[in-house]
Amino acid sequence: MQVQPYLFFDGRCEEAIEFYRRTLGAEVQMLMRWQDSPEPCPEGTIPPGSENKVMHAALQIGGTTVMASDGRCGGAPTFQGFSLSLDAADDAEAKRLFERLSDGGQVQMPLGKTFFASSFGMVADKFGVSWMVIKPTM
Repeated sequence: MQVQPYLFFDGRCEEAIEFYRRTLGAEVQMLMRWQDSPEPCPEGTIPPGSENKVMHAALQIGGTTVMASDGRCGGAPTFQGFSLSLDAADDAEAKRLFERLSDGGQVQMPLGKTFFASSFGMVADKFGVSWMVIKPTM
């Protein structure tokens, strides 16, 4: 069994995919738009004019698949009650990833040394997704 995060960007999915490509080296494994659905979308599923928005995408980030969608395209994504943890190979990589994710976002805890990690910090990226960047001491 696997647990995979599925993020709903409420109309900003394509922008998020490009951001994660640049910042994390994410690779798009699959992308389907609403207009490409093999079956018609049920009435009221998405607002008119959203046919080109992302119905489903799968991104490979390191060894993890993160799935994403524009969902109902309402324009106000909310990401609360969770954080994605990103393990860095070394402190330099942790700093680079943290700085990139912070661009346009909000630092929740500055990157620094802790009793459990040589580098640890928390940031909400420009979409509001919370990330914990860590280089464990072990």
